[in-house]
Amino acid sequence: MAQAGKPVVSRKTVGRLSLYRRLLDNLRGTGTTHIYSHQLAHLAGVSAAQVRRDFMVIGYSGSPNRGYHVDTCLASIESLLDGATRQDVALVGVGRLGRSVLAHFAGRRPLLRIAAGFDTNPGVIGTTIEGCLVHSMDDLERVVAEKGIRIAILAVPPETAQAAADALVRSGIRSLVDFTAVPLHVPDEVFVDHMDITSALESAAFFARQDQGTPPMDNGVDNGSEADMFPMI
Repeated sequence: MAQAGKPVVSRKTVGRLSLYRRLLDNLRGTGTTHIYSHQLAHLAGVSAAQVRRDFMVIGYSGSPNRGYHVDTCLASIESLLDGATRQDVALVGVGRLGRSVLAHFAGRRPLLRIAAGFDTNPGVIGTTIEGCLVHSMDDLERVVAEKGIRIAILAVPPETAQAAADALVRSGIRSLVDFTAVPLHVPDEVFVDHMDITSALESAAFFARQDQGTPPMDNGVDNGSEADMFPMI
């Protein structure tokens, strides 16, 4: 249920806003100060109307003459996605994949920090990797509770994924990013985002073999309730 005074934001909208953020950040790096909705839509692979609807969610509108101000638009997106305070993240599994996640994410989002790592390997427990202390899995529930962590990244072998997810849920985790490629059984109130590279590559390989190339795209426009919620402007 949405909190009073807070916008209702769907999962797809959050995904697009995150994409716009990356695109706008790249544009800022090139010295671009303004961009029109149709230009951003082209970069994002969606319609200009979808961009405008999404920006209605963050309460931001551009100028008819100059379009969207890149810095101001970025600040509006960041305010919604990041919130006002830092959120700590737990990383379960500090093998090759987990270390890659740590290296990739270090310093990218000041308000999102991987604050604790967990593993069963005695060789990494007690070490600090990319500024993150690695704890024993035996200490997971205690450390997560002490740090007030509610987000976790799961990068463990498939055979231990469900047990690790169960431990995370018991500790109070409410959002999971899952790199295990295993369907997880968690309570309905726990958000799970599956990152399955193998499945993505299989899909890419399938369509690469087709005579007609890529499958039809929906241009990022949602069908149903969300499209009705934000009318065309």
